[in-house]
Amino acid sequence: MDKDKDTRLVIMYLLGIICMLLLCVASSTVTDPVDTYCPTEFPLYSRNSTFDNNLKLLLGLLPSNTASKNGFYNTSVGDGENKVYGQALCRGDISNSRVCKECIEKASQDLTKRCNSEDAIIWYELCQVRYSFQMFFSTMTYTGKYPNHNLKEKNVSDPAGFDHVLAYLMTNLSQEAAFLPANNMFADGEIQYSASDGIKNKKLYGLVQCTRDISQPDCASCLSSAFTELTQCCSFREGGIILSRTCNVRFESYMFFNDSSAKIMLFPTSKGGGKWKPWMFALTIGASLLILALIIGLCTASLRHKRDTDTQRDEERIERTLLQQLASSKSVAVTQEGNLISSDELLFMSLAAIKDATDDFSDINKLGQGGFGAVYKGVLPDGSEVAVKRLSRKSWQGIEELKNEVILIAKLQHKNLVRLLGCGLEGDEKLLIYEFMSNKSLDQFIFDPEKRSEFDWQTWYGIIIGIARGLLYLHEESRLKIIHRDLKPNNVLLDHDMVAKISDFGMARIFFENQNTANTKRVVGT
Repeated sequence: MDKDKDTRLVIMYLLGIICMLLLCVASSTVTDPVDTYCPTEFPLYSRNSTFDNNLKLLLGLLPSNTASKNGFYNTSVGDGENKVYGQALCRGDISNSRVCKECIEKASQDLTKRCNSEDAIIWYELCQVRYSFQMFFSTMTYTGKYPNHNLKEKNVSDPAGFDHVLAYLMTNLSQEAAFLPANNMFADGEIQYSASDGIKNKKLYGLVQCTRDISQPDCASCLSSAFTELTQCCSFREGGIILSRTCNVRFESYMFFNDSSAKIMLFPTSKGGGKWKPWMFALTIGASLLILALIIGLCTASLRHKRDTDTQRDEERIERTLLQQLASSKSVAVTQEGNLISSDELLFMSLAAIKDATDDFSDINKLGQGGFGAVYKGVLPDGSEVAVKRLSRKSWQGIEELKNEVILIAKLQHKNLVRLLGCGLEGDEKLLIYEFMSNKSLDQFIFDPEKRSEFDWQTWYGIIIGIARGLLYLHEESRLKIIHRDLKPNNVLLDHDMVAKISDFGMARIFFENQNTANTKRVVGT
């Protein structure tokens, strides 16, 4: 009996040690984040400030709401410059709401300890938490991160053909996550394959996930970018992970997720058990990409139609507002909401006066043709020369460019920026009046061999320095931080002393003081 009792005590003791070890492992999984991003280029908040208090309230809302709303939740707290936006996401295979809640709680606590930037994100194996002073919901901005986890992975013992297996697995998972609504933008699975070293029935496990506020095409695009980086860093390793704000991808040679919902795949081979032919792989991937492209095309066409309809309505509303307010104005500036305010810095000119100055937009006075309209030389009654940009009639771009130019240039004063002197709107006409540059634009010298030969190095150097000083002012020294986005030789004008002046701010963007990235939503410029 004593021996049996001793045996039971030993077994219980060993079981206790094993349980403690398992608890330690589980604890370390929750305690240690996979990665944290605290960008120093964003503003820092002070402890116990209004922003800090709003952030604490926000992070307190995330755990229970995320757990109760199927693993994803975003919200905001506060108003004005102290408003905080937050978002939490639990991994899609976590069915236990308590585990999800505990992970979000731990992540929120760690994030405030590690960061005091007004924009930050932390990733755990089972969840991620993000907050920002900027509204980021429903916006896909891909910025992939390579965690140190990747450096710990061993190299594969059978590199030949491994990248094909990895691509097949992750491509299938990405399509399921992006385009099957029931999956909540999450997919995991395993693939069985025969290695090049002769070992059969090897397995590879993969997982992909997007935040559920972005669109299906954006999810597909994010996962595609993440997989490209995953291939570059880890296609020769036994595992790897890429993290971003809106999507994550990961693969391992072992099961690292809950396999209850995992998709099981077999890597395609020929009927006779022969090797996978390159043309078969190409055909499979090509067909998958074609289907993906068709789906994205349909979604894009639908979104474009809706956007065009909304744009037409916005154009009519803004132009109607502009014309109504201009009817009784002598000087004007346009706010970002499309409203007009009086301004002592900007002259409003009537269409009749501008026609007189340009000889009714005579071809003789035409200086050039830009993307949004033609530019004419004009002479005012006092004898001063001006350049008049006649924006495209009945054009949404014309309205947008006029607003952008008035908002930006009227507030900027620098010897290497072209001055905006005034504007005019009447009927369908949208006109901007600038100081006149007698030597026109830089492209007429760069691309003309005869004119180019007239310049010595000192002149070229002065032009280069002038452009650089203008850009430095826009980026660092002006009241507004401006990114031009369409800088090219024909948008650099030269005065009578060959001083370079940057012009055409129709596509420029205003940035926050400490901001260095933004989602432009569309490709612009040349």
